[in-house]
Amino acid sequence: MTAALDFALPDALSAHEPPEARGLPRDGVRLLVSRGDEQPAHHRFTDLPALLAPGDLVVVNNSATLPAAVRLDRLAVHFSTAREDGTWLVELRRRTSAASEPYAGGEPGEWLPLPGGATLRLLGRETPRLWRARLDRDVEAYLREHGTPIRYSYVARDWPIDAYQTVFATVPGSAEMPSAGRPFSAAVVTALVSRGVHIAPITLHTGVASPEKDEPPYAERYEVPAPTARLVNLTRRNGGRVVAAGTTVVRALETAVDADGQVAASTGWTGHIVTPETGVRAVTGLLTGLHEPRSSHLMMLTAIAGTGPLARAYEAALREGYLWHEFGDTHLLLAE
Repeated sequence: MTAALDFALPDALSAHEPPEARGLPRDGVRLLVSRGDEQPAHHRFTDLPALLAPGDLVVVNNSATLPAAVRLDRLAVHFSTAREDGTWLVELRRRTSAASEPYAGGEPGEWLPLPGGATLRLLGRETPRLWRARLDRDVEAYLREHGTPIRYSYVARDWPIDAYQTVFATVPGSAEMPSAGRPFSAAVVTALVSRGVHIAPITLHTGVASPEKDEPPYAERYEVPAPTARLVNLTRRNGGRVVAAGTTVVRALETAVDADGQVAASTGWTGHIVTPETGVRAVTGLLTGLHEPRSSHLMMLTAIAGTGPLARAYEAALREGYLWHEFGDTHLLLAE
């Protein structure tokens, strides 16, 4: 396996349904643990409290998932990101028997009739894949009535929106689930707090993924509240670990940190991409899913764990049959 982690992912290792449909509770998924130069260790997610220490901090994303896909006869519209002027970034996809695939059509100024009598106007391309568009009514209210959760071909059927929410979801806005938080249950949260592990939120609203194109992420809305910033700084000062529950949390915290490693309250848009060259200043650990080959997220994982430990972890995950994607297994990376 190369340093770029360019590997083949067998279809059998894609999680095709939520763990509950496989007879597991949401906190019953597997947890692969990478710690420095040690060999990867195998656990269940319910072991997480025992793997952390009193005084550590877990930072979670409290963004709630929208039912962001609207289906027409032949097309689907995936609502991605709300802009300050009331427009949205959307992706047009061609519906297939499995799910959908990228659609290259569309023209600036074109009007698309949507279910419920709504109309979407395409204003112009924001990226080669995403359109800037305007719906003729409130988008979030419309999605609650006419939308379904975004799913890709590796998930065989629709699941209700509750399957795409985490226990921390309080602020609607994500096009796709901040999936690293999904395995947390009330019991795991209680066990963490009882052990003396702190939990603090940020908000980052995820846009639509690009499963066919391996594109880097684009700018997303985020907020790091002042209490969370203070807890991060206090934890680092006292020698505790700051574990980000998801790549979205890393992105938000590393946007809000200064050159001296101090995190400040911050809100706005972030286009920050964590790479081994930029490194990390705020976080010392990451709890995440397993990412696809050539994904830009793998650069972030390398920045936190290092190339060797990450390669060993993915070799172990492939060998031991861990499951990928939003309903799959989890990976805890600790710098030491």
